[in-house]
Amino acid sequence: MKHIARKRFGQHFLVDRSVIDAIVDLIDPQPGEALVEIGPGLGAMTDPLVARCGALTVIELDRDLAQRLRQRSALNVIEADVLKVDFGALASASGQRLRVVGNLPYNISTPILFHLLGVAEQVADQHFMLQREVVARMAAAPGSKDYGRLSVMLQWRYAIESVLDVSAQAFDPPPRVESAVVRMLPLRVVPAFEPGLLTELVRVAFSQRRKLLRHTLGRWLDERQFSSDFSLQRRAEEVPVDEYLALAETLSVTAPLLKD
Repeated sequence: MKHIARKRFGQHFLVDRSVIDAIVDLIDPQPGEALVEIGPGLGAMTDPLVARCGALTVIELDRDLAQRLRQRSALNVIEADVLKVDFGALASASGQRLRVVGNLPYNISTPILFHLLGVAEQVADQHFMLQREVVARMAAAPGSKDYGRLSVMLQWRYAIESVLDVSAQAFDPPPRVESAVVRMLPLRVVPAFEPGLLTELVRVAFSQRRKLLRHTLGRWLDERQFSSDFSLQRRAEEVPVDEYLALAETLSVTAPLLKD
């Protein structure tokens, strides 16, 4: 029976064969690798991935789709909310870093990205289909209109590249937005500070984008009785990621994280 896409799961099934082939070529799966696909749906990418790598773990919340997937060989089907899946445990069980792929539900794509951020050291790479404007924000450079909190909070941990634009017509049903595939490569040299400190620092910096940082981040730093040569005569979107990281590293040594 034909499966009807369910809005509550944000289901839009990729059906354009040329797009599917292009994505699989970008991923370039190899036999023996620990691949995990989020939201396999009807298996449009699942089958060509398995054909190349031999085995695949898939995470599917929809009970009916999970049941269909269990009928396919070479699949380890995890029927669960992806936000509750322990990717660290999957990596440990495989004995290698994970390669994570998927056409992510657009309504929860950012929470999924941040869920995976916590296990980046156990991931080899990530290839995701996302809303094109979200990918633009993820990969944005300082000074651009798309550069913001999401840019900083992902780029401090990944090298991010938009690798393929995808039309809405490649899906059934077509979403109301255009899409893109993003490649995320975890950085192996990670700054030494508590991630929560960077999260708070960046949240404060971008809390009022139109104001100079002295009105937002400056006051936050004053509360810590902290001074440095970090220029506050800029707006948050003008500050490169590495400067936010350097400030967080210095703060982690000289001042405790303020509690809400």
